[in-house]
Amino acid sequence: MPNLPLSDLRVAEIGSGDTLDYCGKLFSDFGAEVIKIEPPGGDPARHYPPLVDAGNGRRESGYFAWLNTNKRSVIADLDKSDDVARVRALLATCDLLIDARAPSEIPNSLLTHDDLRKEQPGLAITAISWFGEHGLYSNYQTTDSVCRSLSGSVKLVGAQEGPPVLPRDGQIAVMAGLTAFIPTLASLYDRANGARRFAVSAHEAMLQISEFDTGLALEVGFTRPRMAINRFGRGYPVGNFPTKDGWLGITVVTPAQWAAFCVLLGLPELETEPQFNDGLARTNNSKALFDIFQPILMHKSAQEWFEMGIELRLPLAVVPDMETLLKQQYYRDRGAFAKVEIGTASFDAPVLPQTLTGSRPKPNGRAPFAGDDTIDALPAHQRVATRQATPDDPQPLKGLRIIDLTMGWAGPSATRQMGDLGADIIKVESCQYPDWFRGTDPRGPYFPERTYEKIYWFQQMNRNKRGITLDLTNPRGKELLKQLIAGADAVIDNYAADVLPRMGLDAAAMHKINPRLVVVTMPAFGMTGPWSGVRAYGSTLEQASGLPSVTGREGDPPTMLHAALGDPFGGVSAAAALMLGFMHQKNTGLGQHIDLSATEALLPLVAPSVIEQSATGKSGPRIGNRHPRFVPNGCFPCLGEDQWITIAVRSDDEWRALCKVMHRADLADDAALATAEGRRAEEDRIEVAIRHWTTTVRPDLAMVTLQDAGVPAGTARLPLDLAGDPHLLAVGHWQPVTKVFMGPHLLPSVAYREGSAKLPYPITRLAPTLGQHNDEVLRDILGLGAADIDQLRATEIIGDTAISKKAKAAPTTK
Repeated sequence: MPNLPLSDLRVAEIGSGDTLDYCGKLFSDFGAEVIKIEPPGGDPARHYPPLVDAGNGRRESGYFAWLNTNKRSVIADLDKSDDVARVRALLATCDLLIDARAPSEIPNSLLTHDDLRKEQPGLAITAISWFGEHGLYSNYQTTDSVCRSLSGSVKLVGAQEGPPVLPRDGQIAVMAGLTAFIPTLASLYDRANGARRFAVSAHEAMLQISEFDTGLALEVGFTRPRMAINRFGRGYPVGNFPTKDGWLGITVVTPAQWAAFCVLLGLPELETEPQFNDGLARTNNSKALFDIFQPILMHKSAQEWFEMGIELRLPLAVVPDMETLLKQQYYRDRGAFAKVEIGTASFDAPVLPQTLTGSRPKPNGRAPFAGDDTIDALPAHQRVATRQATPDDPQPLKGLRIIDLTMGWAGPSATRQMGDLGADIIKVESCQYPDWFRGTDPRGPYFPERTYEKIYWFQQMNRNKRGITLDLTNPRGKELLKQLIAGADAVIDNYAADVLPRMGLDAAAMHKINPRLVVVTMPAFGMTGPWSGVRAYGSTLEQASGLPSVTGREGDPPTMLHAALGDPFGGVSAAAALMLGFMHQKNTGLGQHIDLSATEALLPLVAPSVIEQSATGKSGPRIGNRHPRFVPNGCFPCLGEDQWITIAVRSDDEWRALCKVMHRADLADDAALATAEGRRAEEDRIEVAIRHWTTTVRPDLAMVTLQDAGVPAGTARLPLDLAGDPHLLAVGHWQPVTKVFMGPHLLPSVAYREGSAKLPYPITRLAPTLGQHNDEVLRDILGLGAADIDQLRATEIIGDTAISKKAKAAPTTK
């Protein structure tokens, strides 16, 4: 396939795990030659459900096949010196090694990173592990649910009385795989100046989901409570509600949306009812409000309500099951699903959502059987890098300039990733309409006390950026933006799809100004199709992705995960798209439009369920906190108020170890429980026994005791707990800073370390105050003189304080 941005790269994968595989898929589906090095007998994940009939009696994992499309597979035993010698010879031809072996395994193996870096200084290396290479958890046994519990993204989900809800596996793979891909590709972008090594922590990558709530908790001193299924701190009504046909996702936050929702219901007079006239009042009176609107929703289907909501600019979504999701014409028209093949099996699965319109990813494709290739038969390849990068070398994106027109969470988190790697990010706001993450309520102290400079979330999302203000409704302000675009490498926005085109600043217009520009747009449903005008929050995107339909227990409503998942996943997806655009730009000298749909960015999270539906014609029942392979598996109450621990048993040995810790020799000796199949039949009884033990012990003590015994276990942390988590403190995840208006506060770090460093990159620039860098940017980049800048300030085209022009609603941008 021509014009794929990574077609000049050769990548090797060692180890096992879906995070490794997803990171590698991003390379292979965008053209790189990816060689998967599997152990004798093949990767164990080939045998994980859902299984498909691949012909000749072979049963292969459909999910594994999707993760490994367009790759090669070779067999090598890394405990044998002859095989290791062949792998070393292969790596001598590779640009990159992605290694998912455990941190404790690599230094004691026949293939260490220290040796490789000495022998092959031009080889880039990315090590992926659950908790990184240092810190208290680095050698912990873990699973998706255990890692998520420790990342603060489990405890707030579910019924008030508990237990917290454990999501399905596969979501960490996407977040951590993308988080690994971004610095890795940045290093390859700069590979002529030296190869780099990164060590990536999946746990820290997942903190990008919980950091919003951590910031909120640090700001107000407490964490919002776990309220109920589909009830969380976003106002009311927010959640999934039954209709005449199907479930409707609703997110009502702003006064304008409440007014529109009342119109939708045919009850405009409801808007001014005192008990419902603001978000807090609606939350406090949610039962009375539910009793009013729920019977009305039963008069129409979810699809009908959704289409009415588009006209009213309401954040609504149909919440599809997997069968409905696969049939939705919007996704089909945008090419969001395509065939995966392995052997004779063929089924649909999500396509990578980084829609580079000039160099689209391969639409899935064929996955190899284990050992389909041999090292000796691989074609020749010459890598570019000849030396290692040193700590004195500039960061890999130094010299790139990105014009950041984004607001809120998703877009700013994308550009934050680029700023962390050295790119010059120029964030453009206006005094009339600052970034809505500076606050959405302009009443009270907002203007006189400059509340908009004191919001924690804004500080988190906008580190390592410069900030200017331009009134884009003024022709002069728009002209200055065009001048910035003319000299930039990329521009990104997350406005609704129609905003910039109405201003004459669509992708085509920007490319007339600068043909080499990478233009990223990321509205909720992309720039094309009948849903392009849908307004959305992160919750809307989760609803539309179908994820709630596979989360929770049978009989419960489609269950949301109580975090605006669309924002952090959309952010890292957009950052990966930017890096792919930069690679294409470097290879060809040309820019292109990247049409990222924030909803499609969530489809990889439901890939296992989509594949099961497509391959078998049905989706398995929702199993709550249980697991299709691990038994027992769940989140159990501990000593204290609302204290919980997640425990997973992956093997019979781990089961016996759990029984020993619980002092239950009777269970260990019970032959009926000796195998996973036997334990599955007695899971209710086993869970009662576990609860009897866990309720007598503190969660951290239970975790440490079980980990010492080799059993995966993790405390269900609150977001507020993360600021004092001993592992995160040891690895330097929280960087203490102080800033005008904010005072001392903590900021999160990147989820990776370069080289053998124990600490992350230091934050070099705190989030800008409004218009902080106006003079610097306008003078040094656009060449304006002092008199010109003074005139711009006098006419309020630029400024450094917010202007109360009119009451405004928060833009529903993602």
